[in-house]
Amino acid sequence: MADVKWTGGREHWIKKGDINLFMWEKPAKTGVKPAGTILFVHGSSMASQPTFDLQVPGRPYSSAMDWFAEQGYNTWCMDNEGYGRSDKDRPINFDISNGADDLAAGSEYIAKQSGADKLLVYGISSGALKAALFAQRHPERVARLALDAFVWTGDGSPTLHERKKKLADFLANNRRPIDRAFVQSIFSRDHADCADATTVGAFADAILTLDDSMPTGTYVDMCSKLPLVDPQKITVPSLVLRGQYDGIASIEDLLAFFNHLPNMDKQFSVMAGISHASFQQKNYMMVYHILNAFFTLPKPVYQG
Repeated sequence: MADVKWTGGREHWIKKGDINLFMWEKPAKTGVKPAGTILFVHGSSMASQPTFDLQVPGRPYSSAMDWFAEQGYNTWCMDNEGYGRSDKDRPINFDISNGADDLAAGSEYIAKQSGADKLLVYGISSGALKAALFAQRHPERVARLALDAFVWTGDGSPTLHERKKKLADFLANNRRPIDRAFVQSIFSRDHADCADATTVGAFADAILTLDDSMPTGTYVDMCSKLPLVDPQKITVPSLVLRGQYDGIASIEDLLAFFNHLPNMDKQFSVMAGISHASFQQKNYMMVYHILNAFFTLPKPVYQG
Protein backbone atom coordinates (compact mmCIF):
# COMPACT_ATOMS: atom_id res chain seq x y z
CA MET A 1 0.00 0.00 0.00
CA ALA A 2 1.26 3.47 -0.88
CA ASP A 3 2.33 5.93 1.80
CA VAL A 4 -0.50 8.47 1.76
CA LYS A 5 0.14 12.01 3.01
CA TRP A 6 -2.09 15.05 3.15
CA THR A 7 -0.50 18.44 2.61
CA GLY A 8 -1.46 22.05 2.05
CA GLY A 9 -4.06 22.20 4.79
CA ARG A 10 -4.38 22.84 8.50
CA GLU A 11 -5.22 20.30 11.19
CA HIS A 12 -7.72 21.23 13.87
CA TRP A 13 -8.69 19.24 16.95
CA ILE A 14 -12.02 20.03 18.56
CA LYS A 15 -14.02 18.74 21.49
CA LYS A 16 -17.51 17.23 21.60
CA GLY A 17 -17.77 16.95 25.35
CA ASP A 18 -14.77 14.80 26.24
CA ILE A 19 -14.43 13.40 22.70
CA ASN A 20 -11.67 14.51 20.34
CA LEU A 21 -12.70 15.15 16.74
CA PHE A 22 -10.32 15.80 13.85
CA MET A 23 -11.01 18.58 11.35
CA TRP A 24 -9.05 19.49 8.20
CA GLU A 25 -9.14 22.94 6.61
CA LYS A 26 -8.00 24.21 3.24
CA PRO A 27 -8.59 27.97 2.96
CA ALA A 28 -9.66 29.86 -0.13
CA LYS A 29 -6.93 30.74 -2.58
CA THR A 30 -5.49 34.19 -1.92
CA GLY A 31 -6.74 36.89 -4.26
CA VAL A 32 -9.93 35.05 -5.26
CA LYS A 33 -13.34 36.58 -4.54
CA PRO A 34 -14.73 34.96 -1.35
CA ALA A 35 -17.50 32.45 -2.11
CA GLY A 36 -18.39 31.10 1.34
CA THR A 37 -17.41 28.25 3.65
CA ILE A 38 -18.07 24.59 2.80
CA LEU A 39 -18.30 21.75 5.31
CA PHE A 40 -17.91 18.38 3.55
CA VAL A 41 -19.43 15.32 5.29
CA HIS A 42 -18.13 11.81 4.57
CA GLY A 43 -20.01 8.51 4.28
CA SER A 44 -20.13 5.17 6.08
CA SER A 45 -16.95 3.49 4.87
CA MET A 46 -14.24 6.14 4.72
CA ALA A 47 -12.89 9.09 6.67
CA SER A 48 -13.00 12.66 5.39
CA GLN A 49 -9.57 13.29 3.83
CA PRO A 50 -9.67 10.27 1.47
CA THR A 51 -13.09 11.42 0.25
CA PHE A 52 -12.52 15.14 -0.14
CA ASP A 53 -8.76 15.68 -0.38
CA LEU A 54 -7.69 12.71 -2.51
CA GLN A 55 -4.59 13.21 -4.65
CA VAL A 56 -4.28 11.08 -7.80
CA PRO A 57 -1.34 11.72 -10.18
CA GLY A 58 -2.56 12.62 -13.65
CA ARG A 59 -6.11 13.34 -12.44
CA PRO A 60 -6.45 17.13 -12.05
CA TYR A 61 -8.31 18.29 -8.96
CA SER A 62 -8.96 14.85 -7.53
CA SER A 63 -9.11 16.87 -4.32
CA ALA A 64 -12.50 18.56 -4.20
CA MET A 65 -11.11 20.77 -1.44
CA ASP A 66 -8.37 22.04 -3.75
CA TRP A 67 -10.79 22.81 -6.57
CA PHE A 68 -13.30 24.61 -4.37
CA ALA A 69 -10.54 26.53 -2.59
CA GLU A 70 -9.46 27.83 -6.00
CA GLN A 71 -13.03 29.05 -6.59
CA GLY A 72 -12.86 31.15 -3.41
CA TYR A 73 -14.35 28.81 -0.81
CA ASN A 74 -12.93 28.12 2.62
CA THR A 75 -13.17 24.33 2.78
CA TRP A 76 -13.48 22.09 5.83
CA CYS A 77 -14.06 18.42 6.48
CA MET A 78 -14.12 16.37 9.65
CA ASP A 79 -13.73 12.76 10.70
CA ASN A 80 -16.90 11.73 12.48
CA GLU A 81 -16.43 10.01 15.80
CA GLY A 82 -15.41 6.42 15.11
CA TYR A 83 -13.60 7.28 11.86
CA GLY A 84 -10.12 8.27 10.76
CA ARG A 85 -8.23 10.33 13.30
CA SER A 86 -11.19 11.09 15.56
CA ASP A 87 -11.76 9.16 18.79
CA LYS A 88 -13.04 5.59 18.39
CA ASP A 89 -13.02 4.43 22.00
CA ARG A 90 -16.65 4.59 23.08
CA PRO A 91 -18.47 1.21 23.00
CA ILE A 92 -21.15 2.39 20.56
CA ASN A 93 -21.74 1.93 16.83
CA PHE A 94 -21.52 5.67 15.93
CA ASP A 95 -24.87 6.10 14.21
CA ILE A 96 -26.21 8.91 12.03
CA SER A 97 -27.61 10.93 14.95
CA ASN A 98 -24.20 10.84 16.61
CA GLY A 99 -22.65 12.04 13.34
CA ALA A 100 -25.08 14.96 13.22
CA ASP A 101 -23.94 15.85 16.75
CA ASP A 102 -20.36 15.93 15.41
CA LEU A 103 -21.43 18.39 12.73
CA ALA A 104 -23.02 20.61 15.35
CA ALA A 105 -19.73 20.70 17.26
CA GLY A 106 -17.75 21.27 14.05
CA SER A 107 -19.99 24.08 12.83
CA GLU A 108 -19.73 25.84 16.17
CA TYR A 109 -15.94 25.60 16.00
CA ILE A 110 -15.81 26.94 12.42
CA ALA A 111 -17.99 29.90 13.42
CA LYS A 112 -15.64 30.75 16.29
CA GLN A 113 -12.54 30.35 14.12
CA SER A 114 -13.69 32.22 11.04
CA GLY A 115 -16.97 33.97 11.79
CA ALA A 116 -18.79 31.78 9.25
CA ASP A 117 -22.04 31.19 11.12
CA LYS A 118 -23.88 29.89 8.03
CA LEU A 119 -22.20 27.06 6.14
CA LEU A 120 -22.55 25.50 2.72
CA VAL A 121 -22.98 21.84 3.70
CA TYR A 122 -22.33 18.89 1.37
CA GLY A 123 -22.89 15.31 2.49
CA ILE A 124 -22.54 12.05 0.58
CA SER A 125 -24.36 8.75 1.27
CA SER A 126 -24.78 8.37 5.04
CA GLY A 127 -22.98 11.71 5.23
CA ALA A 128 -25.96 13.17 3.35
CA LEU A 129 -28.24 11.76 6.05
CA LYS A 130 -26.03 13.29 8.75
CA ALA A 131 -25.99 16.61 6.90
CA ALA A 132 -29.78 16.57 6.47
CA LEU A 133 -30.37 15.76 10.13
CA PHE A 134 -27.94 18.52 11.13
CA ALA A 135 -29.81 20.98 8.89
CA GLN A 136 -33.11 19.83 10.38
CA ARG A 137 -31.79 20.46 13.90
CA HIS A 138 -29.81 23.63 13.15
CA PRO A 139 -31.25 25.45 10.11
CA GLU A 140 -29.77 28.70 11.42
CA ARG A 141 -26.27 27.32 10.73
CA VAL A 142 -26.85 26.23 7.12
CA ALA A 143 -26.85 28.59 4.13
CA ARG A 144 -27.30 25.85 1.52
CA LEU A 145 -27.52 22.06 1.76
CA ALA A 146 -26.36 19.56 -0.89
CA LEU A 147 -27.34 15.89 -0.48
CA ASP A 148 -25.44 13.44 -2.71
CA ALA A 149 -26.24 9.70 -2.83
CA PHE A 150 -29.00 10.38 -0.33
CA VAL A 151 -31.72 7.91 0.66
CA TRP A 152 -35.03 8.74 2.35
CA THR A 153 -37.23 5.69 3.03
CA GLY A 154 -35.06 3.09 1.30
CA ASP A 155 -37.95 1.84 -0.84
CA GLY A 156 -36.68 0.39 -4.11
CA SER A 157 -32.99 0.45 -3.12
CA PRO A 158 -31.06 -2.56 -4.49
CA THR A 159 -28.00 -1.68 -2.38
CA LEU A 160 -29.95 -1.66 0.87
CA HIS A 161 -31.84 -4.82 -0.14
CA GLU A 162 -28.51 -6.66 -0.28
CA ARG A 163 -27.10 -4.95 2.81
CA LYS A 164 -30.08 -5.99 4.95
CA LYS A 165 -29.00 -9.62 4.54
CA LYS A 166 -26.12 -8.83 6.94
CA LEU A 167 -28.17 -6.76 9.40
CA ALA A 168 -27.86 -9.35 12.19
CA ASP A 169 -24.05 -9.09 11.97
CA PHE A 170 -24.19 -5.29 12.02
CA LEU A 171 -26.47 -5.35 15.07
CA ALA A 172 -24.15 -7.75 16.89
CA ASN A 173 -20.97 -5.69 16.36
CA ASN A 174 -20.04 -2.04 16.73
CA ARG A 175 -17.50 -2.25 13.90
CA ARG A 176 -17.07 -4.14 10.61
CA PRO A 177 -13.76 -4.97 8.92
CA ILE A 178 -12.83 -3.39 5.59
CA ASP A 179 -10.11 -4.20 3.07
CA ARG A 180 -9.13 -3.34 -0.47
CA ALA A 181 -11.70 -5.70 -1.97
CA PHE A 182 -14.45 -3.99 0.01
CA VAL A 183 -13.41 -0.54 -1.23
CA GLN A 184 -13.40 -1.84 -4.81
CA SER A 185 -16.91 -3.23 -4.30
CA ILE A 186 -18.21 0.31 -3.66
CA PHE A 187 -17.47 1.01 -7.33
CA SER A 188 -18.27 -2.36 -8.90
CA ARG A 189 -21.67 -2.99 -7.32
CA ASP A 190 -23.63 -0.55 -9.53
CA HIS A 191 -21.65 0.15 -12.71
CA ALA A 192 -17.94 -0.65 -12.67
CA ASP A 193 -17.00 1.53 -15.66
CA CYS A 194 -17.96 4.77 -13.87
CA ALA A 195 -14.56 4.94 -12.12
CA ASP A 196 -11.04 4.17 -13.31
CA ALA A 197 -8.78 1.64 -11.61
CA THR A 198 -6.07 4.17 -10.72
CA THR A 199 -8.49 6.39 -8.82
CA VAL A 200 -10.11 3.44 -7.02
CA GLY A 201 -6.67 2.19 -6.02
CA ALA A 202 -5.61 5.60 -4.69
CA PHE A 203 -8.90 5.89 -2.81
CA ALA A 204 -8.38 2.46 -1.24
CA ASP A 205 -4.82 3.38 -0.22
CA ALA A 206 -6.05 6.57 1.42
CA ILE A 207 -8.90 4.88 3.28
CA LEU A 208 -6.81 1.95 4.52
CA THR A 209 -4.03 4.27 5.72
CA LEU A 210 -6.45 5.50 8.39
CA ASP A 211 -8.81 2.59 9.11
CA ASP A 212 -9.07 -1.18 8.89
CA SER A 213 -12.63 -1.25 10.22
CA MET A 214 -15.67 1.01 10.17
CA PRO A 215 -18.58 1.61 12.55
CA THR A 216 -21.80 -0.32 11.90
CA GLY A 217 -24.18 2.38 13.13
CA THR A 218 -24.91 4.03 9.79
CA TYR A 219 -25.53 0.64 8.16
CA VAL A 220 -27.93 -0.35 10.96
CA ASP A 221 -29.75 2.95 10.56
CA MET A 222 -30.01 2.70 6.78
CA CYS A 223 -31.13 -0.94 6.89
CA SER A 224 -33.67 -0.77 9.72
CA LYS A 225 -34.52 2.79 10.81
CA LEU A 226 -35.34 4.83 7.71
CA PRO A 227 -36.66 7.47 7.33
CA LEU A 228 -34.35 9.36 9.69
CA VAL A 229 -35.18 12.89 8.55
CA ASP A 230 -38.40 14.79 7.91
CA PRO A 231 -38.15 16.78 4.66
CA GLN A 232 -40.85 19.19 5.82
CA LYS A 233 -38.52 20.24 8.66
CA ILE A 234 -35.59 20.93 6.32
CA THR A 235 -36.24 24.59 5.60
CA VAL A 236 -32.93 25.64 4.02
CA PRO A 237 -32.23 25.86 0.26
CA SER A 238 -31.45 22.31 -0.84
CA LEU A 239 -29.95 20.34 -3.71
CA VAL A 240 -30.55 16.61 -4.16
CA LEU A 241 -27.90 14.91 -6.31
CA ARG A 242 -28.60 11.45 -7.75
CA GLY A 243 -26.05 9.44 -9.74
CA GLN A 244 -27.53 7.84 -12.85
CA TYR A 245 -26.46 4.34 -11.77
CA ASP A 246 -26.53 4.73 -7.98
CA GLY A 247 -28.28 1.84 -6.26
CA ILE A 248 -28.51 3.40 -2.80
CA ALA A 249 -31.93 4.95 -3.49
CA SER A 250 -34.59 4.76 -6.17
CA ILE A 251 -35.29 7.94 -8.07
CA GLU A 252 -38.94 7.69 -6.94
CA ASP A 253 -37.84 7.73 -3.28
CA LEU A 254 -35.70 10.81 -3.85
CA LEU A 255 -38.35 12.67 -5.83
CA ALA A 256 -40.88 12.04 -3.07
CA PHE A 257 -38.43 13.51 -0.57
CA PHE A 258 -37.75 16.46 -2.88
CA ASN A 259 -41.46 17.18 -3.31
CA HIS A 260 -41.87 17.51 0.47
CA LEU A 261 -39.08 20.08 0.89
CA PRO A 262 -40.87 23.33 1.79
CA ASN A 263 -38.27 25.83 0.57
CA MET A 264 -38.84 26.50 -3.13
CA ASP A 265 -35.17 27.41 -3.51
CA LYS A 266 -34.42 23.78 -4.30
CA GLN A 267 -32.95 21.70 -7.12
CA PHE A 268 -32.85 18.04 -8.16
CA SER A 269 -29.97 16.96 -10.39
CA VAL A 270 -29.39 13.58 -12.02
CA MET A 271 -25.67 13.12 -12.70
CA ALA A 272 -25.03 11.27 -15.96
CA GLY A 273 -22.54 8.39 -15.94
CA ILE A 274 -22.12 8.38 -12.16
CA SER A 275 -22.81 5.60 -9.67
CA HIS A 276 -22.27 5.98 -5.92
CA ALA A 277 -19.03 7.77 -4.95
CA SER A 278 -19.36 10.81 -7.20
CA PHE A 279 -16.07 12.58 -6.40
CA GLN A 280 -14.13 9.44 -7.36
CA GLN A 281 -15.95 8.88 -10.69
CA LYS A 282 -14.75 9.67 -14.19
CA ASN A 283 -17.34 12.48 -14.37
CA TYR A 284 -16.27 14.09 -11.09
CA MET A 285 -15.67 17.54 -12.60
CA MET A 286 -19.32 17.69 -13.60
CA VAL A 287 -20.27 17.24 -9.93
CA TYR A 288 -18.01 20.10 -8.86
CA HIS A 289 -19.64 22.43 -11.39
CA ILE A 290 -23.19 21.47 -10.33
CA LEU A 291 -22.28 22.13 -6.69
CA ASN A 292 -20.54 25.40 -7.45
CA ALA A 293 -23.54 26.65 -9.43
CA PHE A 294 -25.88 25.82 -6.55
CA PHE A 295 -23.63 27.32 -3.89
CA THR A 296 -23.26 30.58 -5.83
CA LEU A 297 -26.90 30.92 -6.88
CA PRO A 298 -28.20 34.41 -6.01
CA LYS A 299 -31.06 34.61 -3.53
CA PRO A 300 -34.44 35.15 -5.20
CA VAL A 301 -35.49 38.80 -5.11
CA TYR A 302 -39.14 37.90 -5.64
CA GLN A 303 -40.89 34.93 -4.07
CA GLY A 304 -44.56 35.76 -4.59
